[in-house]
Amino acid sequence: MVIGALGAGQTLADGEITFVSQGGAYQDAQTVAILDPVAEALGITIRQESAPDAWPMIRTQGTTGQAVWDVVDTPPFNCIKGGEQDLIEPLDFSRIPNAEGMPEEYKTPYSVAYEFYSSVLAYNPEAFDGNPPQSWADFWNVEDFPGNRSLRNYPVGTLEAALLADGVAPDDIYPIDVDRAYEKLEEIKPYITTWWTSGGQSAQLLNDEEVDMLMMWNGRVSSIMNEGANADFTYNQGFLQSTHLCIIKDAPNLDTAVEFVNAAIAPEYQANLPLHIDYGPGNPAAFDRGTISEERAGELPSSPENAAKQVLISYEWWTSDDGVEAERRWLEFMQR
Repeated sequence: MVIGALGAGQTLADGEITFVSQGGAYQDAQTVAILDPVAEALGITIRQESAPDAWPMIRTQGTTGQAVWDVVDTPPFNCIKGGEQDLIEPLDFSRIPNAEGMPEEYKTPYSVAYEFYSSVLAYNPEAFDGNPPQSWADFWNVEDFPGNRSLRNYPVGTLEAALLADGVAPDDIYPIDVDRAYEKLEEIKPYITTWWTSGGQSAQLLNDEEVDMLMMWNGRVSSIMNEGANADFTYNQGFLQSTHLCIIKDAPNLDTAVEFVNAAIAPEYQANLPLHIDYGPGNPAAFDRGTISEERAGELPSSPENAAKQVLISYEWWTSDDGVEAERRWLEFMQR
């Protein structure tokens, strides 16, 4: 029983929670790395469900007042939006000491970072004769870096890439100059052969050499690289993204849920996750445990070295009125 991971002043819970994540290999990995060890340490039962799109159920449970879930692992959009609509519990961080040392930008009033992934610039190295693209300015430079290109059919990360390509410094991305970003996207739009809509599609495009460069999730690139594809990527100017843990409003096991959240972000357990999947821990202190080798850390999106090269997506901006309007404009942009 790993009591030290729970934090000073924490007691072991007695009971159960319903934990909801996104299924697949990711949920399998966190079960082994985090959920099973935490359940044993806390002496609780963790009942798992999967919901790749958790928002409809968050909204339904919150508005009806009939919560059946406790903790949800979901994109921060849902936690922030849910909190603002009184569907998600505000977090009492005095009861979550393991979050104390985490960067403030890894937390919201309603949630805390659980794991990280990145949207990166990926490419076929054989298409560039030893000089592959290393920035979004290179991606936009169709003369010096010719070839087929692909971007995600989604504004988050794509608008930020356009601004970096236009010379905006990473620290000045937010608040997004939406007009400037869309104007820059108009420049590259004629050269985008595919606007991908799923991680599997993006992997297939690069694996089959249908495109020479594209924005892609780091885990998807790593997967096809491990299978022998002509592929590589850079974390330079990547977009660091995360899922967060948040608690449903009036969760049936609220106290146990709070103790679970604290334990699940403990460095001891967080350090286990990269041993099973190509995602980085949400708690940077996990890199100090000695569990993650230096070589492995270099492959992970949230390692200090790689995180410093990237832009941390501002979910607070994207859930603001300006962010909602920027997302609404995306449909118009794609239809033109």
